[in-house]
Amino acid sequence: MLNITRKLPSSGTPADVKLVLPFQLRNKSRLRTALDTGEEVGLILERGSVLRDGDLLLADDGRIVAVVAEPETVSTVRASDPLALCRASYHLGNRHVALQIGAGWVRYQHDHVLDEMVRGLGLSVTVEEAPFEPEAGAYGGHSHSTLAPHAHG
Repeated sequence: MLNITRKLPSSGTPADVKLVLPFQLRNKSRLRTALDTGEEVGLILERGSVLRDGDLLLADDGRIVAVVAEPETVSTVRASDPLALCRASYHLGNRHVALQIGAGWVRYQHDHVLDEMVRGLGLSVTVEEAPFEPEAGAYGGHSHSTLAPHAHG
């Protein structure tokens, strides 16, 4: 089995293979999984490591592995009213929900209860398949679970 123990600095170096994972698995520093070629790999990274789409890793055989965020089921909230979007973000954050934030939208891992809460605030929710890249947190982020990273102030 191929082992991966190091993250590389971002550079223009082309990758030899891809590691495609959803956020829940990119949030683990120890993992047995497979490359896009089907080859088994063991991730043995520094504790607390979170892999992001586009990260580069060095395998023990010298190959460079590109991390790819796998599309997963997410809920996306779009709003032209920034105040409404801020209100929804506040209520989601108050529940320690990991959020991906974009211009005019926020995204979280799909949860029908959260969808109903957001709809109750007058916003529409679209359930779709998309890569999920939540914010790391104001202080670099850490996690009490693999699903809800957040920072303490």
